[in-house]
Formats: sequence, structure tokens, C-alpha cells
Amino acid sequence: MKYLTDFDVIFTIVERGKGEVIIRATYDAGAEGATLVFGRGAGIHEQRKILGIPIEPEKEIVITLIEKEKTDSVLEAIVKGGKLNESGKGRAFVVSVDKMVGALHLEHKK
Repeated sequence: MKYLTDFDVIFTIVERGKGEVIIRATYDAGAEGATLVFGRGAGIHEQRKILGIPIEPEKEIVITLIEKEKTDSVLEAIVKGGKLNESGKGRAFVVSVDKMVGALHLEHKK
């Protein structure tokens, strides 16, 4: 089996409704796709209450698979588009991908 290598995954966690901004920023920076999933916040700054009832803030998680040579520029676009350099706007992190299968359109590029 042939594996694709030299890829990273950028995970970006933002407030609900902000995921599309992140996806647009990744496309503009050269990404070819992204996956948007929903989650809940559980951090120390997520303890909000309404009328004494705790609420769990909803989050959007954008998963972007990207070629390593594009990682820095896409991450910079995410930070700028999502204003992640401001407190409470979200966070992003990069995970290296050792092996990947299923992205047939990328196999033909190599």
C-alpha cells in the first residue's frame, strides 16, 4: 500500500459561528479543504452562567489537512482571520501526519 507523507493537520478551535471564517482563511492561503465539527468548551474560562445555571459554550473545530510546505502560511492565515492572537478568540495547533491514505487526488500530484 502506498502512503502519503509530508502532511500536517491543523486543528483550530473557535466559538460557534466562527468556523466558516477559518475555512475561508485556509482556502485563501492555499488549503484545498477542511472539515468542520462541533464541540463543547470545558476550559477554565468557559464557566459562564445564566440565571445561576451553568452553560457549556459551543465550539467549532476546523480540521485542515495540509502539505507541510504550506503549514506555516496557512497557520498564519488562521491566526489573522480568526484573530487568535487576541484573548478568548480560540486556538490552533499543528500535528504531524506520518502516513495518510484516501486522498487520491493528492497521490496524482506527487
